[in-house]
Amino acid sequence: MLRFMPVGDSMTIGSAGEHTWRYRMWQHLRDTYGDPFALVGPRETLYDKAADAPTSYAYADPDFPRAHLAGWGEGWLHMAPLIGEAVRGSRADVLLVSLGLIDLGFYTNAEQTAENVRAFVAEARRANPRIRMAVLPVIPNVRAESDAPFATEITRFNELLAKAIADLDEPRSPLLPASPPSSYDINHDTYDGTHPNASGEHKIAAAFAAAMHQAWDLGGLYEAG
Repeated sequence: MLRFMPVGDSMTIGSAGEHTWRYRMWQHLRDTYGDPFALVGPRETLYDKAADAPTSYAYADPDFPRAHLAGWGEGWLHMAPLIGEAVRGSRADVLLVSLGLIDLGFYTNAEQTAENVRAFVAEARRANPRIRMAVLPVIPNVRAESDAPFATEITRFNELLAKAIADLDEPRSPLLPASPPSSYDINHDTYDGTHPNASGEHKIAAAFAAAMHQAWDLGGLYEAG
């Protein structure tokens, strides 16, 4: 059985009442991946905005494997120290990683964030030397629309992320860059300029699905709906 662990920030954990892109990915793998699989990780909840805490189980459809390693306000900085134990504990085979916006927005510059990417990869491989990782760059968001220095940091980080992936890729533990959705529009695919709505969830899941299908022949072509 192949075990997938979604790793991410608020766009991955989601908030009360949402499906999340994790759900969309589960649907896709259920429909296109011929072998048994699971979504794994040490957490299961959504973020509860009213409580300001990750305590909600109010998924739009709770009937799916909800495990993940994602957190509202968490980035590469926060996940690098956690990923080794999470991989060991869940016996993860594939990481689907979407991180970086929080780091650049509040904690680290592009170069420092890229160093945390490398630390994350090292810790994941220490836990499972054959771990596979598909990594999404920072995708469009509302702050980058109006904050030019922030937008510049995102562009720089995405370049450094691509370099880190190329540098660290190896046959027994491949690192796969997932291309950001070409049609992603913060005015139509998010509810607040950052967090995905239903169409955004589909597009994020599709980005990972396309990368894994093309590079690893894993799953099929993504079909929304």
